[in-house]
Amino acid sequence: MLKVEGINVYYGTIHAVKNISFEVAQGEIVTLIGANGAGKSTILKTVSGILRSKGGSISFLGEDISSVNAYELTRRGLSHVPEGRRIFQQLTVEENLEMGGYPHSASINKKNIEKVYETFPRIRERKRQIAGTLSGGEQQMLALGRSLMSSPRLMMMDEPSMGLAPVLVQQIFDIIKELNEAGTTILLVEQNARMALSVAHRGYVLETGRIALSADASDLLNNDEVKRAYLGG
Repeated sequence: MLKVEGINVYYGTIHAVKNISFEVAQGEIVTLIGANGAGKSTILKTVSGILRSKGGSISFLGEDISSVNAYELTRRGLSHVPEGRRIFQQLTVEENLEMGGYPHSASINKKNIEKVYETFPRIRERKRQIAGTLSGGEQQMLALGRSLMSSPRLMMMDEPSMGLAPVLVQQIFDIIKELNEAGTTILLVEQNARMALSVAHRGYVLETGRIALSADASDLLNNDEVKRAYLGG
């Protein structure tokens, strides 16, 4: 579904992503793990058209998307749940969802909003509430729901558990599994490496802008080097 080959991304003179290649097959959950500054978020931003690579290629559903604008990629079925949620703070919950459904007609959006409310009952309860007044967990649910409004084939999630209480972290990861089981392919960036690998099929370990290791998620969970560096033992 997604194939990234030899991308290089710079912030000025800083070489943040160095000749990285990886793939995500249809139906998978693939996770990128690594320390802060390893290049994980930069990769997602590059795939989603926010940043541009110097060289290399990115293909989605068999088509080169290296130069496609972010809003057009959303229309094509690729969505990005950014780090920090980035909801529209001054709009209501339902208005945020409607913004996420811009590629579709009103009739499709009406159905999609109902699906979001079924997935996130708490969001239904808050649908008239100003989004900026939601709790952190509710805002994360809203960010995921807004992304689902575009009917994505591939969802890219950047740190969905950031700043959440442990009980909410578990809830978010349960939802990630449910979305995948319902047919959505997921590329997951997550600082909580143990949780990410527990739901993923495969994983890539990033170190200073390069892929240091790739394997099935179960193998990475049992890898001594990964345990020491990212799993606390």
